[in-house]
Amino acid sequence: MPTGLTKGAGWEIGVSRTLPLPHTAVWDFLTGDEGVGLWLGPGAHLPEERGRPYETADGIRGELRSRRPGDRVRLTYDGTTVQAAVTAAGPGKSVLRFHQERLSSAAEREERRVYWRAVMERVTKALLPDGS
Repeated sequence: MPTGLTKGAGWEIGVSRTLPLPHTAVWDFLTGDEGVGLWLGPGAHLPEERGRPYETADGIRGELRSRRPGDRVRLTYDGTTVQAAVTAAGPGKSVLRFHQERLSSAAEREERRVYWRAVMERVTKALLPDGS
């Protein structure tokens, strides 16, 4: 089976980065309006309750599937499923992960890889403006 192809969820892609910031700082940014705008899309507001809808300024619509405060959020995104997660990685460090599944093809997987890498750069620059 090719890399990125699953039996049950089609094609998938994930990106992660260890950040020199406490878990709570990354989580609070990720789920706040500024952070949500960077990874989910401009104008989006992350719902608090399962099943609640969201919409970006670009017209992407979806709904919250699950939200575990301080851990992860899972939602539908334009026919796919996206998960954003933050885990502690030692004192003052955390790992930020984005994962998207139910992609239609290897080509879409590659497009989303480019997208999520760019998202990770934007989030990192917002969290670490001095580049530390």
